Amino acid sequence: MAKEKAKGKNKGKNNKKLEKEQAEVSVEAGANAASPADAPKPLMSNKEFEKALEPLQVELVKMQQWVIATGAKVCVLFEGRDTAGKGGVIKRITERTSPRVFRHVALPAPTEREKSQMYFQRYMPYLPAAGEVILFDRSWYNRANVERVMGFATEEQVEYFLKYAPGVERSIIHSGVYLIKYWLEVDMDVQDERLRARDKDPRKIWKLTPMDMRSYSHWYDYSRARDAMFAATDTPESPWYVVKADNKRQARLNLITHFLSQVPYEEVPREPIKFPKRQAKGKYEEPDYPYRYVPEKY
Repeated sequence: MAKEKAKGKNKGKNNKKLEKEQAEVSVEAGANAASPADAPKPLMSNKEFEKALEPLQVELVKMQQWVIATGAKVCVLFEGRDTAGKGGVIKRITERTSPRVFRHVALPAPTEREKSQMYFQRYMPYLPAAGEVILFDRSWYNRANVERVMGFATEEQVEYFLKYAPGVERSIIHSGVYLIKYWLEVDMDVQDERLRARDKDPRKIWKLTPMDMRSYSHWYDYSRARDAMFAATDTPESPWYVVKADNKRQARLNLITHFLSQVPYEEVPREPIKFPKRQAKGKYEEPDYPYRYVPEKY
């Protein structure tokens, strides 16, 4: 009996010690969090992610059919620091949709001719026509971020852009376009980890550009540029939506869910498909042709 009491007493002490250690870990992990809701969430497994993604992709297809049927015009801007996950979420959005409706636009560096144009002119041809969803992987906001930080635009040009961008966007919206703007926010340490991972992965080295390396040492310059951009262009008509992107899987699900909520699509009635009969073989004979078959290595 005495042994059991001692054992129970020690167990109670161990439990209290464990609770204290867990509390210390929780405090340390959430030291910078404004509330429990801001605390890091457990990572999703790939299986959990795919299961949650599937119904969202079904809804994206419904949106696509509605866009086609109604002639709606949707334009989505994806902005954020390098490695924030812009391309990844666009890939998941377009994975099950038609490339003729959901079009991914990722413009290269401007040509000399484009540099001589009115700044917005370069982007106007890519805005959606009826029945299109355009996804900009970086957009005209290059001027407020990359061009500003890297010195590709003068401060006068940047200030002019920030002053008149809201007016241009009001015109786009007035023309009947659903304009949605996302900023994917990633932590400095997470960005560092992702950049270094690209350097070690032969499949991702193409993502590690000289511009990424130049940008690497300008974290706070980008922060100041982002802050100025929000102050000037986060308007009631065209607000910025910020996505916490340290966890790629959750970020993708959260963004797609929000995107679906921003377009008032409805499921378009669909007539049941009745497949016709195959034609009869008739006199057709398979030719004795020396086809060059691909080797079956798998």
